[in-house]
Amino acid sequence: METKLEQAYLYDFYGELLNERQRRVYEDFYFNDLSLSEIASDEGISRQGVHDLIKRCSRALEEYENKLHLVEKFLYIKEKVGVIQQLTSSYDEKNQESIRTEISKISNEILEEL
Repeated sequence: METKLEQAYLYDFYGELLNERQRRVYEDFYFNDLSLSEIASDEGISRQGVHDLIKRCSRALEEYENKLHLVEKFLYIKEKVGVIQQLTSSYDEKNQESIRTEISKISNEILEEL
């Protein structure tokens, strides 16, 4: 997965676990596309301090994911729902039993994952 997208998912799920300063710096770097120098100037710290803070935040978010797997479960469910949508759009009279069986199987997989 692309790094920015991965960081966005991690932040969406676990960002509230960071303190206010960490969130502000992390958002400025990943979402507002500010440079390390710009953030350092705003925060009154060195570029190296900003870099270290961003790395610590990223590591913390990754550790939360390694323990809780919320992003992984979300992406799994999103994929399965996409398959269900494809199946329902191809639903016709001839294949209704096989499609119904497949939808039932996928929905059971989703429920087991939760």
